[in-house]
Amino acid sequence: MGSVISDENARDTIEMAAIACGGRESIEKTPAVISLINVNSPLRYDDRMLGALLEYSEAAQPVIVTPFLMAGAMSPMGLAGTVAQQTAEALAGIALVQLIRPGTPSVYGSFLTNTDMQSGSPAFGTPESAMGILASAQMARRYNLPFRGGGALTSSKSPDAQAAYESMMCMWPTILGRVNFVLHAAGWLESALLASYEKFVIDVEQLRMFEWILGHGMPVDEEGLAMDALHEVGPGGHFLGAEHTMRHYRTGFYRPWVSSTENFDRWQRFGSRTADVVAAERWKQVLAEYPDPGIDPGVDEQLQEFITRRKAEIGES
Repeated sequence: MGSVISDENARDTIEMAAIACGGRESIEKTPAVISLINVNSPLRYDDRMLGALLEYSEAAQPVIVTPFLMAGAMSPMGLAGTVAQQTAEALAGIALVQLIRPGTPSVYGSFLTNTDMQSGSPAFGTPESAMGILASAQMARRYNLPFRGGGALTSSKSPDAQAAYESMMCMWPTILGRVNFVLHAAGWLESALLASYEKFVIDVEQLRMFEWILGHGMPVDEEGLAMDALHEVGPGGHFLGAEHTMRHYRTGFYRPWVSSTENFDRWQRFGSRTADVVAAERWKQVLAEYPDPGIDPGVDEQLQEFITRRKAEIGES
């Protein structure tokens, strides 16, 4: 993803992407960078966001035009009015992109939640968050635009029960709303002020479950109906040793990555490890086993030269 701090940083991003991906002409044909452009809601784009939008659009790199709306602060408390404001802000940016370079890929973005009216803090994982995701996704489909929204969002300060139920409050509408681009799918805590490795792993467990639902589904074929097993077992029996069970017991059901399914005595015998403890062990294992994909030495040399030159230029300015 590209930098959106300024037009200058956007240009650096584009140049580095061109070095890594075969040149400017190559990335204009096949985009290499997608960037988040936030609206300075209500109803305003600041110069940094606009500068970055102009640079990326001229290079045919897609942007995710995203109003940042906390209902009650940057948009009305009425959610319908908030969605109307969001649509106007997003479409204004997308129209500008198409004026700069027609055909540049564009994404309708939404970062919509409500404000805690007692403290003024943003609140994530709320019913308003969920309704906002569903309504915003419908608006994006109305305009035939890909949609960014949702994620495992929470206001919790630790990977606890609050983090779990608030994240699920946002992830179910993300799935049901058919969101195309989910930017914050894992690792988010404290209203985006904190990234947690443990929460990341727990969220990945949740994402694997959704992937199983969407990818595996409920096949209604010969194996899915399992009539051979029903005939084999008959009334009053059990299916544990049935031939159908033997064929599918390793792969037929979702197998958890983090979750505990053993009974209490066995769970206690193995250290009474809660989900956050298992997740901490898992992320350390994943990092330890990570294979470095490497980089082409010639590309790496060009990138290092570019970085050295730009650091000197920035220092001088």
